[in-house]
Amino acid sequence: MPQLPSFIQMYRELIAIPSVSCLDPSWDTSNKAIIEKLAGWLDLLGFQVAIHALKQPGKYNLLARYEPVGAQRGGLLLSGHTDTVPWDEGRWTQDPFKLHEADGRLYGLGSADMKGFFVFVLEALRHIDLKQLTKPLYILATADEETTMAGARELSAFPEFRPEYAVIGEPTSMTPVTTHKGHLTEAVRIIGQSGHSSNPAAGVNAIEIMHDVITELRIIKQEFQQRYHDAAFDVPYPTLNFGAIHGGDAANRICACCELHLDMRPLPGMNINELYGLIDHRLADIKTRYPGAISLVHMHEPIPGYRCQHDAEIVTIAQELTGNTAESANYCTEAPFVQDLGCETIVMGPGSIAQAHQPDEYIQISEIVPAQQQIEQLIRRVCAGQ
Repeated sequence: MPQLPSFIQMYRELIAIPSVSCLDPSWDTSNKAIIEKLAGWLDLLGFQVAIHALKQPGKYNLLARYEPVGAQRGGLLLSGHTDTVPWDEGRWTQDPFKLHEADGRLYGLGSADMKGFFVFVLEALRHIDLKQLTKPLYILATADEETTMAGARELSAFPEFRPEYAVIGEPTSMTPVTTHKGHLTEAVRIIGQSGHSSNPAAGVNAIEIMHDVITELRIIKQEFQQRYHDAAFDVPYPTLNFGAIHGGDAANRICACCELHLDMRPLPGMNINELYGLIDHRLADIKTRYPGAISLVHMHEPIPGYRCQHDAEIVTIAQELTGNTAESANYCTEAPFVQDLGCETIVMGPGSIAQAHQPDEYIQISEIVPAQQQIEQLIRRVCAGQ
């Protein structure tokens, strides 16, 4: 009977498969090959594997199930995303698609964030007699976490499954993360009217309107600090960042179009529509002065904040197994979508978040054995009562 490749060989094969997720089509690639690779390995272990084609062409989710005969309900979901961010060739010192060992590290795109998590899970399963499980075990692999979270938004496409606990294996150095902010990326678009700069009255300058818009949005930033507070975060209020602005084409032309890209990070539990309402309220007077000139465009669908209660059973289990106290995080994950399945959900995996989206991404070799053992213990504890 065919056997799983070695830990290092599985790592090498996953890193070698490009699966970049990017809003720029010139970078974006399908994740089909990596999904098929994982499906083959999980099939060898006796899992029932289902692959779902997303609405977005070329993108796929995978759900693998091991449900012992007579198993109790609930069980454990181990979840991760198969995509990576693009890479900066000018800053990588070796091929990002070739696993490279040096200085006590394994280098490669996705080594930490987060193809490697699947290798840790598979290696743990190699050492477990799955027939001894008393509760279901599920492995979820998603697409496009790094951009739109399209995969996490289509979990309902799988036949109903209701795990009791879920662990999303983002690189947290095996520290359970129980809360993080949401993420909204918006474009404020101003359409004016071009004209010769010698006669300002002959046009409508989009840059000048944008100046008024930014003034109002800066007031919203102050309102965020005054109206909202969550002590779980180092930055305890929602944030609004002006990330990019584009407008005009020549000094002697009245600017007809200006666009601002902004990033908002709502606190867990905040109503997303309330944020949009704040923006609409602040911009109402400007919109009245310039009818039809201002529009707010969602660059991706909003991602809500997430929180798991500190006294949840999965938090207690994770802290006991790892010895690490639960923390909050500044980054965003698929946790709110997985949590919607009705399961206690944490974010916890091998590798450091400091390596995510970095050139020469790596995972420390010294982390491998402890993390692999903790994942194995987690599966045994939840699904076999050991």
